[in-house]
Amino acid sequence: QVQVVESGGGLVQAGGSLRLSCTASGSIRSINSMGWYRQAPGKQRELVALITSTRSTNYADSVKGRFTISRDNAKNTVHLQMNSLKPEDTAVYYCNVRGETMYNYGMNDWGKGTLVTVSS
Repeated sequence: QVQVVESGGGLVQAGGSLRLSCTASGSIRSINSMGWYRQAPGKQRELVALITSTRSTNYADSVKGRFTISRDNAKNTVHLQMNSLKPEDTAVYYCNVRGETMYNYGMNDWGKGTLVTVSS
């Protein structure tokens, strides 16, 4: 069984910064990618940023230049540094982890989410 736990959400004024963290634990053999997704009220969940085991990254156009994803492979941890936040960044942010478990099953697990609220 795999657990994915996010932290770091909160309330911030427009132009401010927040840092989200996510740690995966449990019966993990390998992690291929770790990513952050977000879902705003009334909208579909969307990819924010993704990082692979080789540290290749992919960002949504709306956050390029403002958000930075990083990863600590040894700790199965991913961070999302969010700068120059805008009210439209308000959403629940979810961490996603993909890879393989110790039992050779595919792994595609989600955290419960952390709320980010950006006030204008």
